[in-house]
Amino acid sequence: MNMPEVNRARRRLPAHYASIVTPFVLSVIMTFVVSAISTLKSLGFSPEFTSTWPQAWGLSWLVAFPTLLLVLPLVRRIVRLIVEHP
Repeated sequence: MNMPEVNRARRRLPAHYASIVTPFVLSVIMTFVVSAISTLKSLGFSPEFTSTWPQAWGLSWLVAFPTLLLVLPLVRRIVRLIVEHP
């Protein structure tokens, strides 16, 4: 019995969502790394690290994502002033 062919193409968000998705992904990755380094520096490799780090990451992400949404347009303008246009 042949199974129906699964559509391999993934659905994508429309392009106008890029202004939300970009800071979302950036904030997730950056807070992941920075909170891990900060928590590791404070606690070292200890049992407290694994319980403290996710909380630190969550809190830092809650601050970072809205901040990026507000600041990113200004950052783009500053970059346009600094970087030569193609």
